[in-house]
This record gives sequence, structure tokens and C-alpha cells, in this order.
Amino acid sequence: MEKMKMETEEQSKKNVELLEKVFPNCITEALDENGQIVKSVNFELLRQMLSSTALDTNESYEFSWVGKKACIAEANRRIRKTLRPIMEDSENWDTTANIYIEGDNLDALKLLQESYLGAVKFIYIDPPYNTGSDRFIYPDQYEMDKDEYEDEIGLYDEDGNKVFQENSNSNPRYHSKWCSMLYQRLLLARNFLTEDGAIFISIDDKEQENLKKMCDEVFGASNFIGTIVWQHSIQPKGYLGTFSIQHSYLMIYCKSIQSFKLGSFERTAEDNKAYSNPDNDPNGPWRSGDVRNALYRPNLIYDIISPSGKVIKPCPNGWRWSKETVAEKIKTGEIIFSEDETRIIRKIYLKNLEGRAPETIWFGKDAGTTREGVSELKALFGRAPFDTPKPTKLIDRCLKLVDDPEMIVMDFFSGSATTADAVMQKNASDGGNRRWIMIQFPEEVDENTNAYKDGFKTIAEVGKERIRRAGKKIKDDNPMMTQDLDTGFRVFKVDDSNMNDVYYSAGDYAQDMLSLLESNVKADRSDLDLLFGCLLEWGLPLSMPYTSEKVDGCTVHTYNDGDLIACFDENIPDSVIRFIAKRQPLRAVFRDGSFINSPAKINVTEIFKMLAPDTRVKVI
Repeated sequence: MEKMKMETEEQSKKNVELLEKVFPNCITEALDENGQIVKSVNFELLRQMLSSTALDTNESYEFSWVGKKACIAEANRRIRKTLRPIMEDSENWDTTANIYIEGDNLDALKLLQESYLGAVKFIYIDPPYNTGSDRFIYPDQYEMDKDEYEDEIGLYDEDGNKVFQENSNSNPRYHSKWCSMLYQRLLLARNFLTEDGAIFISIDDKEQENLKKMCDEVFGASNFIGTIVWQHSIQPKGYLGTFSIQHSYLMIYCKSIQSFKLGSFERTAEDNKAYSNPDNDPNGPWRSGDVRNALYRPNLIYDIISPSGKVIKPCPNGWRWSKETVAEKIKTGEIIFSEDETRIIRKIYLKNLEGRAPETIWFGKDAGTTREGVSELKALFGRAPFDTPKPTKLIDRCLKLVDDPEMIVMDFFSGSATTADAVMQKNASDGGNRRWIMIQFPEEVDENTNAYKDGFKTIAEVGKERIRRAGKKIKDDNPMMTQDLDTGFRVFKVDDSNMNDVYYSAGDYAQDMLSLLESNVKADRSDLDLLFGCLLEWGLPLSMPYTSEKVDGCTVHTYNDGDLIACFDENIPDSVIRFIAKRQPLRAVFRDGSFINSPAKINVTEIFKMLAPDTRVKVI
């Protein structure tokens, strides 16, 4: 019977599988460090296949920093961790489709890879800006040894004098640590995006340049949508001798420029001021548009004859359309002649405009400010737990550019959970069913903050409470329209594997030692822990409904009406096995200890072959 791995896949293996689809002849077999046969890449042959583009020099344009290779390796490395459900901290556990995860977002992103691969249409993150005072609470396993690092970057000159100040902005370690932290998370984030999805990243001047280069690599320079300048503060600072910084940036990349469609904003009365209807055109208000071609096109250079026979000479680069198209537009009235018939006028009708093209400068009056973000928290908590939260208006404005009422939204630097609040408000206003996934490291809050003074120990605690209060406020403000609004969330915590070490390395234990081990499952893990651990490996979403029932003294868990059925009891009788098999689930899971011996396992296999031949059966 097949055994579940209970560990994440190595991303490098998936990359090999993708490469095999394009260059199957470049994939071969080799022995790994354990002597097992694995797929490997014949790089020399791959180089030959790409001979016209392969470089014969060590010089090329690239963005690099000390520790980059190590951070990529860490992003690809598998982990033996899990997400443990925390029902007592959740809201509306049985009915919600929203997910809140506490833990290192690198681990969380790895654990969610199978369940949400290519399923998230909108990602927003507000990572640390590397201000010099940021605390990088994310583990730095990928970093070099300090002495090795200093030698690599030449921190000391030949006389042993330090070249860089350790904590100054001129020290490459200052930037490389930040780059390594974020780069590997972006590598994983790309895997979540749908083909028509996009990621929005908040940043300021200190790392904006480096972020652009990293995103060009991860998402592809051709998938760059734009950079928005956001006026985060209207009130000027009172410091003389320096600029009053009132802006930061939003950098936007999509998964595939061929599939992505940029949304628009609603038109206002101010936008429509230029439209009128002086000639009582039945098509309504219009304004004149350009009839010139931007580039020289000899085939679009021709004369246009007016109704009275006057000749209108072409523009220097030619007309915007072909001669036949112009004739058709004249016929329909979209092109008219000036009163003296010396020029043509193109009509752009207001009725044909679906919205307003988004600008690259967002003013605080439209997109909110950090002061508004503080006011929102004050309205929920009495006083703001933090000083510079993002306003929900900013996230709402982003949502309009990649909108889908059924999409999944992700934020893996969740902070005070502004994104979750904004999504719930958006659903309340338009009846959408957007779901969200928030990820936040349980970083301890500073003792000087209002959050600490109000009894919150971690940022995650603040975020969860903000969602609870925001959801209640939304429903209280509009009870008639929000009866079915999902303001709940399932809480999960990143934790060590559910399995004891013996599960992964049984060969390291002698037979007499194995007999002393009661179970390969850790003693503090529940059935629910095991169930959701299995969902992660099998790539099932964590928000689906499930039921548990007693059958002949055993507990049977059914997930999403048969996507998976599990029973983790010991000594499961044949009657329960038959009960599960008759349900013909797509997948079935048992504990290895559920069966007395090998003949019992064989019997289970035979039962499923007979009653549910298409069910995949595994054990843990």
C-alpha cells in the first residue's frame, strides 16, 4: 500500500518535469545521494538544443548579490512541516472559505503549493521596506557563514581594515539580506498566480530599484504592468533641510501578459466634462479624437475628398485607418468634416467607454493615506494598534484593476490584515464571493505600541482580531445586504511534521528499537491534524466542508463529499473499510497502524479493487 510522503515537494523536481515537456531528450536518469534513481538534466545537451541563444562568455547582464544561489536553493528545498488547524481561534469554521495562517510565510507558501497552484488571481504584499531599523524575523538558513560572507564581499582590505560600515546603507550585506529574504518568497508566489493573475507589491525608494530587478527575473520583464506612485501622506513633514517624503510605490507584475487584462476605474463627472453633443448626434455625447498615425505608414497616405469635392491632404505619417475604413466611418457618421471642409473630425462616443484608464499616480483623496489607515483601526479598536497601516481604500483600488467576484486573494505579509478587511468590504458592496488567504509571522509586538498595551502579544493576534471586528462592523452597518457575507476564517499554524522521525528514516532504527515505538504519529496530534496534513500533500484546498461520523466504533472523516475519506483509528474492521469503499471516494487514507499485519493491508487493497477500483489508497 502506498505511503504518503508527509513532506513538501522539492521545487527543483517540478522544474525538471516542466523542462521535460519541452525538451524530453535532455532529461536523463542519475543516482541521488541516497542511491535512488532520479530524473536529471543533461545540461550539455540542453545547451546544444539552445545553441543559438547559449552564451559562450561568462559576461552577461544579470542582477546578483552574495547569497542569491543559496536563497534559491532554500526556496526549492523540501520541508517536513505541516499546517495544524486551530479551531478555537477561528470564526465560523464550518462555513467559511477564508484562511488565516500563523507562521513563517516561506514555510506556509511551500506547504500551500499543491493546494493552491495556479489558483490565486490577486496577490498583494507589503514586505519590510529595509529601512535600517527593520527586524528580519524570518529565518536566514540560506545565508552564508558571517566570516565566509565577509570574505566573499571583501569587507576588509589587505591591511585588515574594514571597508564598509556594518550597518550603513553602503554595506552590501544590508541589501543582500533583504534581497534573499524576499526573492525566494517571490519565486514561490509566482506559482500561485492564475494565468490572468497579478501581484501588487508596496515598496519605497530604498529598495524599489532592487525589487524591480528581482521581479523582472521572477515574473519576466515582459510581464511588468507598471509602477504606481501612491501619495501615502497629505500632511507635509516639518523637517527642514530634506524632502518631505509623501509617496511610496506599488509595483505590479502579471503571470502572463497574453492572458492578463487590466481593469479600469469608474468615470466621474469630471472625466466626462470634455464630452458634449453640439450636433444632436443620436449616439450621444462625444469628443474629437486624433486622426493621425503615430508612425510613418506609406500605405495610409492618401487624399480624402469632402462632400463638395475639396481635397484634404494626408497627415505626414498617414491617416490612422485605411481608405476603406475611413469611407465606412464617414458613412456611419463617426468621422465628419469641419465646416470649411478642410479637415476631418473623429468622434469618440462617451457611451463606448467602459471606464477610465488607471493613472500611475494615485492621490490620497482617491486611494487613502496611512492616516486614514490609522483612523480605520481607531474605529475598530478605540486606538490604533500600529502607526502606519495601509488603508482599505488602497487595496480596494488595486482590486478594481484585477477584479473577479469569485477570485482568491492572497497576502503573505498580512500585518494588521488590511487586505482581508478590504476584500470583505468589496464583497459586501457588490455581492462578490472573493476568498482570501492571509499569512502572518507571529512576531511579538513592541512593548511601546498600543497593541502591546491593549493585551496583544503578536502581530498575528492583532490581525485576527481586526478581521473579527471588521466583519462585525460591516454586517452591523448593512445587515440587510450582508446576511450571507463570509466574515469568518479558518486559522492554521505552521508547525513541525505530524510524524515522528521514524516515519522518514525507519531504516535507521533496528527492529528491536522499532518495537518500542508505539506510533509513527506524534502523541499530541489529533485526527484533524492528520486530516489537514493529508489535504496539503494531496493538493486539496483547506476551506472545503467536511463531516465526521462514527461507523462501528471508528471515526470516519469525509472531506468535500468524497474528495477524500480518512479513518485514523487502530485495528479498523472490514466493515468500516467496506463502508468507505462503497462511498467510492477519490482518495482514502488510513494510518499504517490501522492494520494488524501485512495480510490485513492486502485485504484492504482487495476490498478497494472490488468496490472502488478508481480510489487512490494511501497510509501514513
